[in-house]
Amino acid sequence: MYDAGLASETGGKAVVLQRVKGIGKVRFSAPDGKTRLTDLYQSGSAKVRLPKVYDTPATAVLINTAGGLTGGDQLDYEVGADAGVHVIVTSQTAERAYRSPGGTAQVSGHFTVGPGATLEWLPQETILFNASRLRRTLQADLEGDARLMMVESFVLGRKAMGEQVKSVFYRDSWRIRRDGKLVFADDIRLDGDPADALTGPATAASALAAATFVDCAADAEDRLARARELIETLPDGTAQAAASAWNGLLITRFVSNDGRGLRTALMSFLTGYRMTALPRVWYC
Repeated sequence: MYDAGLASETGGKAVVLQRVKGIGKVRFSAPDGKTRLTDLYQSGSAKVRLPKVYDTPATAVLINTAGGLTGGDQLDYEVGADAGVHVIVTSQTAERAYRSPGGTAQVSGHFTVGPGATLEWLPQETILFNASRLRRTLQADLEGDARLMMVESFVLGRKAMGEQVKSVFYRDSWRIRRDGKLVFADDIRLDGDPADALTGPATAASALAAATFVDCAADAEDRLARARELIETLPDGTAQAAASAWNGLLITRFVSNDGRGLRTALMSFLTGYRMTALPRVWYC
């Protein structure tokens, strides 16, 4: 996440500094009915930690040891959940996209979920600072009756610190396929002053933080009533949300005036919807 192209104080040529590069891969399978780690690879600043858990599904925690992202950085993650396993993937803390001196930070995720398996992608929020540039692409391939739950959230600066984001580039693209057929596609794009896109009542009504949650499963529509009940009982003043469901998908969108409110709402919703506590790193 180091700035590139900074000129030295002596007036010398601009020095191109180190860029963050990282790859993290993890796969779980259950050949004998017990979930086991079958593949783990990590390089650069992308680290994967596997905490010992006894009362929850197998859990992987992603860590960016660089502490954030800026222009030219790249992180790539691959997660595999083979037939019959239940896996949770989360992040150690919020990701941070800092001011870019040039170029766009890239983050990609590719998930494969086998028949009868469940993958929960539950990273913590991404904070977008002023003049940051971030592109994230998430692709998932599901087989048969696999289930995928995903959440991603972003926050424009830190309101409590008085930060204002007047310029940002943020592109978030999701593609989910089941047995090779595209079943869900979603894109968010902010380019320039985010207020230009977020002030409308049909976008975010001037919100500074937003999130999307997707439950992709054959019976997802059966949980719509639960999702809407949880929305009605979100802590006061935290976030606004709405849920809809169709064709084996349940989608819930959240908007909030600050990151803390969004996080509180997400934790309440995700805990109730999943009927179990979030990974422990969410409470640190």
